Amino acid sequence: MITCTYTVAFQGVEAKIVEVQCAITAGLPAFNVVGLPDKAVSEARERVRSALTAMGLALPARRITVNLSPADLPKEGSHFDLPIALAVLAAMEAVPADIVSQQVALGELSLNGTLVPVLGALPSALAAAEADCGLICPAACGAEAAWVGSVQVIAPKTLLATVNHLNGRSVLPTAEPGTVSKPASYKDLSEVKGQEKAKRALEIAAAGRHHILMVGPPGSGKSMLAARLSGILPPMEPSEALETSMIHSLSGLLDEGGIHRDRPFRAPHHTASMAAVVGGGRGAKPGEISLAHNGVLFMDEFPEFPRAVLETLRQPIETGDVVVARANAHVTYPCRFMLVAAANPCRCGYLADPNRSCARVPDCGSDYMGRISGPLMDRFDLRVEVPPVLPKELGSMAPGESSAAVAQRVEAARAIQSERFSDLDDVTVNADAEGELLDSIVCMNDEADAFLTAAAEKFHLSARGYHRILRVARTIADLAGSEEVQKSHVAEAAGYRLAF
Repeated sequence: MITCTYTVAFQGVEAKIVEVQCAITAGLPAFNVVGLPDKAVSEARERVRSALTAMGLALPARRITVNLSPADLPKEGSHFDLPIALAVLAAMEAVPADIVSQQVALGELSLNGTLVPVLGALPSALAAAEADCGLICPAACGAEAAWVGSVQVIAPKTLLATVNHLNGRSVLPTAEPGTVSKPASYKDLSEVKGQEKAKRALEIAAAGRHHILMVGPPGSGKSMLAARLSGILPPMEPSEALETSMIHSLSGLLDEGGIHRDRPFRAPHHTASMAAVVGGGRGAKPGEISLAHNGVLFMDEFPEFPRAVLETLRQPIETGDVVVARANAHVTYPCRFMLVAAANPCRCGYLADPNRSCARVPDCGSDYMGRISGPLMDRFDLRVEVPPVLPKELGSMAPGESSAAVAQRVEAARAIQSERFSDLDDVTVNADAEGELLDSIVCMNDEADAFLTAAAEKFHLSARGYHRILRVARTIADLAGSEEVQKSHVAEAAGYRLAF
């Protein structure tokens, strides 16, 4: 008799159903796992053998063959332990084969039969729901998987508890979803003294999810501003939270099964490799740009990142997804993020200060900023200079506007955009609009149109630059509550675009 159960193999954020078949036949005692398993899957034989021994069971002295179908799909990870054990137990008639064949299982086994938590419970639950199966996973993964309400999730602590549940001797309760994490306490924008232009640019960027580049000397407040961006962003919609949580589930970043409504804020160091930023490595895991999906990717010391890493950002910025192509993997991850970059004007950082700049001024500035290629620079909607604030001004300046006040305006502008794009699936903010859709939402008056045409001709704007000014102008109009894009909105948008 051939018994079977199901598990998953991950390809990006997608969990593909894998059938785990087991046959116990006559022959010399052996335990073989076939179907393109990696080393961790092959080692499952010994973990399963030891876990069964801990339960007081022994494998039969016959030939045991476990097949992972489809056989041409690579199988990676330790989560194959539990489904292999269940398929073997069903073949031994220790659990009902018909019940096991209706389950998707995942979990790593310790030698004493305890179920160890694994990555990817959330996308696995979605795959189980689509296959109309139940899900069995370790107790520590139950709260995470239970967020998919259309699937019954059983989360035992041990293999023995799993067997008792399947046999009806000790039925386990269905797992309950974890809690929605409380909003984090963010640093307030009022703590930043001065820098009103940079604060305004940050507000516009948050309202329309526009990419922004801040350039200024060391200590001018670039990182301080970026750290307070999360406090003015609206919380994620439920669909966004689930989509982002699936990526974080694959990376083991979900805390005790809790779903986050706060937008992710990722800040990789400038020494990060391409695989760390874009994705890749063993198993083609998601990188920082995907972990920042629906949130913010802050790249401090932007020109110091390796040139290859910076250039790979160009396509994801435009398309909203990244394809990680390797010899043994070809996966796609979503990555609609807001890029916030900060840079010094030159290597020493004091290009505009005649008392502190180096002897290579102004060549040092052009050489340093030249590390950012023209095509990449063209993708920044907002470029703002962050000048130093003099020490004598710090004490006399009154506190600025609070993050709560700015967040209200940002949320109102996002609400306008949400209603505007309510009939579209892949467009949620002004930064996503393009082509005929962008033309239809801008609604410029003749004065604004003439101004933008003249600016485009004078400064030789590319088509991308022209359209990005339109998007920013639309966002500025939304912040002002104006249905029509006026000349003042276009002028402000062009001012940020043409700052340097």
